[in-house]
Amino acid sequence: MSQSIQKIGIIGLGAMGMGIARALIRAGIPTYGFDLNQKACDQLLQAGAKAATNNAANWASELDAILLVVVNGAQIESILFEGETPLVNQLKAGTIIVLHSTVAAEQAKDFAHRLSQHNLNMLDAPISGGALKAEQGQLTVMASGEPALFEQLKPVFDATTERLYHVGNEIGQGSTVKTIHQLLAGIHIAAAAESMALAAKAGISLELMYDIVTHAAGNSWMFENRVPHILAGDYTAKSSVDIFVKDLRLVLETGRDLKLPLPLSATAHQMFLTASNEGFGQWDDSAVIKTFKGITLPEKK
Repeated sequence: MSQSIQKIGIIGLGAMGMGIARALIRAGIPTYGFDLNQKACDQLLQAGAKAATNNAANWASELDAILLVVVNGAQIESILFEGETPLVNQLKAGTIIVLHSTVAAEQAKDFAHRLSQHNLNMLDAPISGGALKAEQGQLTVMASGEPALFEQLKPVFDATTERLYHVGNEIGQGSTVKTIHQLLAGIHIAAAAESMALAAKAGISLELMYDIVTHAAGNSWMFENRVPHILAGDYTAKSSVDIFVKDLRLVLETGRDLKLPLPLSATAHQMFLTASNEGFGQWDDSAVIKTFKGITLPEKK
């Protein structure tokens, strides 16, 4: 391991953050976890974390890098810059902040600029792959920032990623690539839900439909991954409906700023908004199928 990177903090121990933390621990990297959920902290301690608490300030001055794996930019703003003693004031100079969350490119640039005023570095490094690949250390990372920071963090990325893409040196480029990726992800989930809703309405066995599609040209990673949640009637969230309400909003804002119409994204966004409005915001994103009326779906056994 690089001598300059000895202790890693992870803020956000949800499905993705917990998986990343476990992968780091397995690689022998001293790992510190932070989350408001005490149960998550306890689980990480049992997995071998050096510490896991609800307050990153307890260990801030000892950390060489912090991975932010939280839901949105508002949470990052609160974690880094707000409160009587903002976290940025407690980190040692040169600490690297790795922005794994999905935010707008302009917001990523703003965070990097403000962090630099505290002599802190930042990589714009959104992630994809899901909770299982996070646990397995096989994430895809689309990152931008100074090349030297990538070299410093090589042991971390070796432990957590299967594919690391350096998409550019400018902060914001990583977030832009992730936004484009989320355009596809959201549309694929919405399309999977729509196709299965049509099958249900037509009286086609959903299990049969799933088997056919996953062995035919219409398949997608999202179809193959999300439809089993529908078949099981289990909408326990790994990635929630509200995540795609947020991410597809970022997609549409990017299109608006570039004056590029994105009609499929707009339709998918409305589908997720409808699902959230009907009370499914914290359900798994496959619950977007719940917005289709007059169909019978499997129930959890």
